[in-house]
Amino acid sequence: MTTFREHTTARVGGPAGEWITAYSAAEAREVLAAHPLPDEAVRAAGDDTLLVLGGGSNLLVSEEGFSGTVLQLGFTGITVEHDSDDAVEVTFAAGQNWDEAVAWAVENRLSGIEALAGIPGSCGATPVQNVGAYGSEVAHTLVRVRAWDRAAGAEVTLSAEQLGFAYRDSMLKRTTISGSVRYVVLSVTVRLQRSELSAPVRYAELIRRLGLDDHAPDHARRAPLEQVRRTVLALRAGKGMVLDPQDQDTWSTGSFFTNPIVPASLAHQLPDDAPRFPAGTTEQSEVMVKLSAAWLIDRAGCGKGFGAELTDGRASLSTKHTLAVTNRGKASTEDLLTVARAARDRVREAFGIELHPEPVLIGCSL
Repeated sequence: MTTFREHTTARVGGPAGEWITAYSAAEAREVLAAHPLPDEAVRAAGDDTLLVLGGGSNLLVSEEGFSGTVLQLGFTGITVEHDSDDAVEVTFAAGQNWDEAVAWAVENRLSGIEALAGIPGSCGATPVQNVGAYGSEVAHTLVRVRAWDRAAGAEVTLSAEQLGFAYRDSMLKRTTISGSVRYVVLSVTVRLQRSELSAPVRYAELIRRLGLDDHAPDHARRAPLEQVRRTVLALRAGKGMVLDPQDQDTWSTGSFFTNPIVPASLAHQLPDDAPRFPAGTTEQSEVMVKLSAAWLIDRAGCGKGFGAELTDGRASLSTKHTLAVTNRGKASTEDLLTVARAARDRVREAFGIELHPEPVLIGCSL
């Protein structure tokens, strides 16, 4: 019997009623056609008969598992679609490993996604929550996705504009209810630049590690592609954010909480050293600020390793970074949620700020 424990980076979760791995887009379409989108009430109740899985890096499933059909997208491939002197459009199959795709781009001197090295999971999952790190995000290079629309029972092509990207958000995510997806991404097309140098580096920590001048104009804040990739991998590894079977700090869903975006008036109430970044304005012209969830968790009294005492050592925050909830070897889904709830509650009590989970929760809740 196949379990989610075997197929997710958090290494928890029970069995599936049926497990199908599609090794081609045609196989995936056949399964999807047999599972049209249920009505909204069914989806909200968590009763969809289908769960779509990529790399399993952003998913937390209960120990009871999922009684329906799991469709794992196992088809891979990288195709150059349009090639010009200065730019290339490249299509990644949904099941293609994302970090391998980044390595391929760097090796072929194609700039644009190098700062996203080391992020676990598959290419098809990256546009769903507009995956990002170190000042870069998928929205910066994405041109279009090819997807199956379960509501229409047909394949569609969606442009970057149609996907309505926002911070860790997209139309793909907004049309997902309790893990029930409307659009299943089959391929992702990005536009990359021909260059030996990276895209302009915008993240302060990465700028410092690369020895760049953070006051320099964009064209001067660039570095060799492979150097950027190696530096990002080193930064992520130092935080337990690069998968390693021997390192239990990486047995997680990655960042468990998104960085909260709050009104500037609320951010002003935080200590002066609280990291904060401009996050635009609302339709009502209210200025918004993005905060650091890791900083909030740490300052609320949940340091590295917090939560072990709540789970008899089975789960805790990472010993390297406070944003990851980790399986220390024998954890259950409930153990991970126990640690996450405690961290969330302490942040709420200390700062009046609500943290929201980043992974998809199936059969369980925070």
